[in-house]
Amino acid sequence: MPAVRHYGAVNWRGLAILYRRGVERYLSQWVESLAGPVATSLLFLAVFVLARGGGSQGLWPGVDSASFIGAGIVIFSACHSAFETLAVNILYDKMEGMVKDLLASPLTALETMIGWLASAVTNGCITALAVSLAMLPFVEWRLALPFSLVGFALLATLLFGLMGLLVGLWASKWDHFAMAETFLILPLALLSGTFYLARDLPSVGAAILEGNPVFYAFDGFRSGLLGRADSDTTIGWLYLTGLCLVLGVLGWRLVASGWRLKD
Repeated sequence: MPAVRHYGAVNWRGLAILYRRGVERYLSQWVESLAGPVATSLLFLAVFVLARGGGSQGLWPGVDSASFIGAGIVIFSACHSAFETLAVNILYDKMEGMVKDLLASPLTALETMIGWLASAVTNGCITALAVSLAMLPFVEWRLALPFSLVGFALLATLLFGLMGLLVGLWASKWDHFAMAETFLILPLALLSGTFYLARDLPSVGAAILEGNPVFYAFDGFRSGLLGRADSDTTIGWLYLTGLCLVLGVLGWRLVASGWRLKD
């Protein structure tokens, strides 16, 4: 008879397999997951730079439009990828009945959530790297603050991964996913200073922008590339960390209860 397998405090093998599955699913569809964001990002860059006349009007002194806008597009692409891959994977597994195999596996709710989120963050960072490399001939990034660059990239993709987790759990059909992406994710991302500064907005618009957590994520990432920020990055660290903790606890409780996973 085969020996009974005993796990320690963490099922590292199962966690690694779940993580690898999420990344391999992403890479296996590279035409859609990588080539698509790269092409879209270059089009965004061309359109918005041309709309500004190719100059630096309304931007920081010494920072050209392509570098400023390009940094926003990179982190936007990373965050959208982190959200989309996790939400789609969870929803697909639910609709195809494959999530039942996961629920029957020797993984705790916390391990399951960590495996999902780690793969989403990795996928987002891979997208960011691919888009950054494609933009290098057109931008002048300085890598001024590497710690801020990496830290805010991880926090931003984690935040969107958590939103993808919650949307994936909630959605029961593709229309639900499309609705969340259209009315929640895209407005949060595109109205977060991706293409403009807070000072360019009227006072009401600037106040709304400063209440958007994604603004701090994108601005912090941009500060890592350009060495300047449009907000207080300390506030951004605290705001994003606190929000990720709240959403993480909520997601863990929902996964632990099997909410909309056992239907």
